[in-house]
Amino acid sequence: MLTDNKTIAIVGGGPGGLTLARLLQLKGATVKVYERDFNENARLVGSPLDMHEESGLAAIRKAELMNEFKQYYRPGADRMLIMNEQAEILYSDHDTKPEENFGNAHFRPEIDRVPLRRMLLASLQPGTVVWDSHFTSMEKQGEGWLLQFKNGTTAYADIVIAGDGANSKIRTYVTGIKPFYSGILMLEGNVNHADKAAPHMHALANGGKIMAFGNEKDILLGQKGNGDLGFYASFKAGEDWAKTSGLDLNHNKQVLQWFKTTYPEWSPVWYELFENAAIPFIPRPIYCMPLDQNWEALPNLTLIGDAAHVMPPFAGEGANMAMLDALELSECLTEGNYKDVQSAIGAYEIKMRARAALAAHESLENGERMHSSTALDTMLEFFSGH
Repeated sequence: MLTDNKTIAIVGGGPGGLTLARLLQLKGATVKVYERDFNENARLVGSPLDMHEESGLAAIRKAELMNEFKQYYRPGADRMLIMNEQAEILYSDHDTKPEENFGNAHFRPEIDRVPLRRMLLASLQPGTVVWDSHFTSMEKQGEGWLLQFKNGTTAYADIVIAGDGANSKIRTYVTGIKPFYSGILMLEGNVNHADKAAPHMHALANGGKIMAFGNEKDILLGQKGNGDLGFYASFKAGEDWAKTSGLDLNHNKQVLQWFKTTYPEWSPVWYELFENAAIPFIPRPIYCMPLDQNWEALPNLTLIGDAAHVMPPFAGEGANMAMLDALELSECLTEGNYKDVQSAIGAYEIKMRARAALAAHESLENGERMHSSTALDTMLEFFSGH
């Protein structure tokens, strides 16, 4: 195998990086994962992930973790309500969607980020993940790379794989191509113990998700396995909104007043989210890599996940693409179809870029649809199967 007698460094312990480590270890490769989090108990932010049959679930199957996944995923968490700005329910699949439908191309089981990480970590050989390893730089050394970390440690690897996210520091060693701003900003909030802190919204969500549309703005909300409600106010704004808005995101009353002003047509029923969210609120400008990005393959360095192809979240493809990257890269490196590592990386990258461009295009289009004046009607038609 191309990985024989080589050390592989995966920088970033997200779903893509950990999945890749598992797949490579199953083939006997020597792998370390360098993760900036202090330890495995670090708090993971973000909404639950829905796994797609042809990507995330395909990688989980190849990693021989399907039984474990079925223990960790949240039955019913993929159920959906669509509402207008008055919180009137215009679509619900709570009574029609089966809790479990593995094997169906349209079944997208949800899993929280912490259980997914726990499942993947448990599948790795002891000591695979080197915690508190915040990558700062690297330099060529012999046939490989010497990686430098913020805590002063270094590590050598023959092959480096960057899974260090949308703000990847390693990406610049591969390409200077930068993402563009999509025009959409998502203000993230999280209500802890939502059954008590936001009882009305907690009851409405009923363990699933809510999408609400009105006046070219959205609220996207999901129940987490620990009882929290994660939510996003999603709207079109300038890229530097967080700086220019003058809003103190550590102040619930200020953010609530901003919501009342910016979403004036929306019902007071939404207010309990903003009144009771844990602070700070987090502004997330939504970026996307150019759909035609291209670069020459390197002999010992490549990218997976958001480091390769950050895209908007409006098709649920981010983590799924990262895990499919892991699957396809592991196959290119270990299945004996290429004469050297550079050829294997090149073949992986050509396929990855084309696939990611399609997913990013869909995500961009969905983002426009979801923030248009006809968003509610468009989404109702989509989910009603028309």
